[in-house]
Amino acid sequence: MSWWAIRRLGIYPWGNNKKLLLMRGFAGFMGLSCYFYAIAHLPLADATVIQFCNPMLAALIAVFALKEQLRLVDVIATVCSMVGVVLVAQPTFLFAGGEPLDQVAVAVGMVGAIFSAIAYVVIRRLGSTEHHMVVVLYFPLVTGPASLPILAFEGLVLPQGFEWFLLLGIGVAAQLGQIEITKGFKLETAGRASSVTYLQIVLAYTWGVLLFGEYPNAISILGALLVVAGVFGVTRRAQS
Repeated sequence: MSWWAIRRLGIYPWGNNKKLLLMRGFAGFMGLSCYFYAIAHLPLADATVIQFCNPMLAALIAVFALKEQLRLVDVIATVCSMVGVVLVAQPTFLFAGGEPLDQVAVAVGMVGAIFSAIAYVVIRRLGSTEHHMVVVLYFPLVTGPASLPILAFEGLVLPQGFEWFLLLGIGVAAQLGQIEITKGFKLETAGRASSVTYLQIVLAYTWGVLLFGEYPNAISILGALLVVAGVFGVTRRAQS
């Protein structure tokens, strides 16, 4: 899909800063791989909370790597959203008697959050020199070959029947999401743009209600409101 779009646009596919483009692809690959590992070895809520540390990490890294300013209102809004994520996800170590977690999986999850934050900062840096479709292209360009050794080690599992259509839907949705995220990082600072990703939690709960009849409890609703308030605070600051 990326290659087709680039050909239609008539732009040079390999970009100007190939080292940073490859770093973006590698950081994205590591971030997703670690997140998937954490999901497989931790309760989903715990893995989600760990992964969603990445907007705060991105904001901190951008201060040193890109010399972006980190204003107090942005910090407060980001922390507000992070608290909301915790309330929505309700991780077991806080809400279910403090059951011990797999420490290796926790560490891998944190590494994934760090790499995701690095990917966001690199995307922001590339925004001044690369077309957004070139940045998007390098993600599957690196992730595809890098996944082959893991695939060979873990073994291939072929989808069955309707799963092919579900995977196709995931691919199309992810592609469109990557394009818009990359555009967003060209327009806003890494900290603010990454903070908007907290809305994924609220949207996921909305789809859960509409498609699966999964209704959140009062704590989750409070958390969702905090997420929205935090994102609103960040975006309002960006406009002022």
